[in-house]
Amino acid sequence: MTDVGEWLETLGLARYAEAFADSDIDFDILPDLTEADLAQLGLSLGDRKRLLRAIAALRAGAAASEAQPAGAPASPSPPAAEPTRPGRDAERRQLTVVFCDMVDSTALSARLDPEDLHEVMRRYQETCAEVVARFEGHVGHYIGDGILAYFGYPKAHEDDALRAIRTGLDIVDAIRRLDGELEGYGVSLAVRVGINTGLVVVGDIGTGDFRDEMAVVGETPNVAARLQALAEPGTVLVGERTRRLVEGLFTLEERGPYMIKGIEEPIAAYRVREATGAPSRFAATATRGLTPLVGRDEEIRLLLSRWQDVKSGEGHVVLLTGEPGIGKSRIVMALQERLAGEPHVALRYQCLPHYRNSALQVVIDELERATGLQREDAAPARLEKLERHLAALGPAARLIELIHSPEAARTPVDEGLGDDATDLGSYLPRDAISKELADTCQELRRFLEQHRQKDETASPARPA
Repeated sequence: MTDVGEWLETLGLARYAEAFADSDIDFDILPDLTEADLAQLGLSLGDRKRLLRAIAALRAGAAASEAQPAGAPASPSPPAAEPTRPGRDAERRQLTVVFCDMVDSTALSARLDPEDLHEVMRRYQETCAEVVARFEGHVGHYIGDGILAYFGYPKAHEDDALRAIRTGLDIVDAIRRLDGELEGYGVSLAVRVGINTGLVVVGDIGTGDFRDEMAVVGETPNVAARLQALAEPGTVLVGERTRRLVEGLFTLEERGPYMIKGIEEPIAAYRVREATGAPSRFAATATRGLTPLVGRDEEIRLLLSRWQDVKSGEGHVVLLTGEPGIGKSRIVMALQERLAGEPHVALRYQCLPHYRNSALQVVIDELERATGLQREDAAPARLEKLERHLAALGPAARLIELIHSPEAARTPVDEGLGDDATDLGSYLPRDAISKELADTCQELRRFLEQHRQKDETASPARPA
């Protein structure tokens, strides 16, 4: 057998053949695969165990073939017993643990046929696992209808606590959507999420088939599970250490303190409402105060010089680069402080690694900040805020409406724009609304010209 796909089919795991092929995994790579690798490929916990046993059997068979003398007749032999694999070395790690659990799952099992219950549970687990994978977390265990996910192991990030909270909030939203999709089953789905951060020991425990790989030992997962039990349906509850790591990035509502069985001191808990809209972690932490900026006078002078050029009509683009932590964000904040009394519009777009598959997420974030959209806003409230924001743009609002109307069969961009890219009047649809669009463009041009003249009048003359 030379094809991994065929081998997977003999194991009843043919559904993963495409994932193995996409990752260029052949028989020579199989012995090197770890459980973390298989989790990244999308295998469930049970299938990971089955595949690891099969790989171990392949390894044992290959070793037996190499040990057979050359020319010796082949003789059938009983299947090799699975060798006892050495356990993964235990590691002491800082970990953020997410524990999510389905609400009233016992009642669900009493109301549904076992096959329907299996389908609902499968969709629920797949939905949660997809969100965890999106933020590069690791699903450590499926415990009945509970899911235990790790952020900080096996792959660590500088913002694991932030990723964990975003995962919890997105799981709540995803299950709410799934509830609508499963309406035909006559059930209502909701989850509770508990998150805690602290020191743990990660490693394999147990032996043989009962080995628990990548098990997490310590107080942290226990507290996360207790917080989950204390959370209300559809909410996320975090502990004190997690709160300190994301302070300023999320709106938190204090709950507790709570007495938890097995822990002597009461613990603080906080319900996560929504992201604060802070454009960056630096901006969030800066609300607590910053030390004076020292040794950056030359950089600030250069930026202010470019700003004077911009006010006189000479555009500039400035690229500020440097090693992480060297003070780039601090310089930008100092510039903003210097320009606080001058008319300008500040747009902030920060790309985050866990949104690398969402190209327009930075635009969505900026639009939410500008319009004041809140996480809990219903659709009509969101539409009202968006319309109010567009109305403030003056003629541009109508221009956007006309350009994006279904009836507008627009000319190609490279036709008619001419040398002046600001000549919006030349970008016209070839239909009945072209006259209204042209009139709106002219109105927008006058609107912009009035504001330009007003700004020039308010700005001081550039020094010679």
